[in-house]
Amino acid sequence: MINFALLGAGRIGSMHASLIASSPQARLCYVYDTYQPAAIELATKYDAYAVESVEQILNDDSIDALLIATSTDTHVEFIIKGALAGKAILCEKPIDLSTEHVRQCWEQIKDCHVPIQIGFNRRFDPTHSELKQQLSNGGIGQLQQLIITSRDPDIAPTNYLKHSGGIFRDMIIHDFDMFRFITGEEAAEVYAIGSTLIAPDLADIGDVDSVMITIKTQSGKLCHINGSRRCVYGYDQRIEAFGSEGLLQSNNPRPNSVSKSTASNTDSLSILNPFFIERYEYAYRSQLNSFITSLINKTATSPSFTDGMKAQIMADAAQESLSSGKPVLLS
Repeated sequence: MINFALLGAGRIGSMHASLIASSPQARLCYVYDTYQPAAIELATKYDAYAVESVEQILNDDSIDALLIATSTDTHVEFIIKGALAGKAILCEKPIDLSTEHVRQCWEQIKDCHVPIQIGFNRRFDPTHSELKQQLSNGGIGQLQQLIITSRDPDIAPTNYLKHSGGIFRDMIIHDFDMFRFITGEEAAEVYAIGSTLIAPDLADIGDVDSVMITIKTQSGKLCHINGSRRCVYGYDQRIEAFGSEGLLQSNNPRPNSVSKSTASNTDSLSILNPFFIERYEYAYRSQLNSFITSLINKTATSPSFTDGMKAQIMADAAQESLSSGKPVLLS
């Protein structure tokens, strides 16, 4: 049984609390949030304790792991405190909006040797992971091109986007991780273009809402990522892998798979899932199970802190390319 403390009682923290509580191998012991009423409500729901400070958690030797689901600007602080206290860590992405802060964090914790997993949950999506497995097994020969579609159902409020770090660090960072996960390679070159086609006022804060990124791997494989902050038909997340001997496609699961044909429509299907929690419900559960299994079996966690840092570096390169209008070369 792994004893968890949850940091963050917001929307995604509430989802994580439910997953921990439903796991036969985990126990939710503490909930912390700067807004104490939210922490109390969530802790009460799952028979845990709400605490007023993280130090109360860190000083409890019975706590095995921290699940960090607080705002991004607090992740580094809590990772460092947790690692120095000897706690295993599962942290939502990104590690921080500043790659320099991420590097500084690593320098402080690298000798702690505690398990750290970063919340790139899409690696655990059953269709995405099956595509990766078939590709690794040679199902379509040698991979040549990868196409990733990433479209949110609606744009977040401007007040949130002002502090999000931009579309590449906030949203597309998931897709940079998927690029590395599926190709098994690092990026050699990144080129990004973008526009404000949904919310023109984003230009005032130096951000965009619609992007296309092309990436070349170190061996010459090509990847295209297209992203949008608004998609009227739901949460659209697809991957296409094109190889020397065929094609693999990972498509969206739907709320139901019933097909309806009438006098006005043929083979009409339900709309897509409305948001990330519904779209990746299985992936979030599998992510937690993978983390717990790694702790029990004392095996390496994945995605690792290094994976988080490398996705962050790609996000920085995309932002630099968008600003300069030129491709960015990565060593």
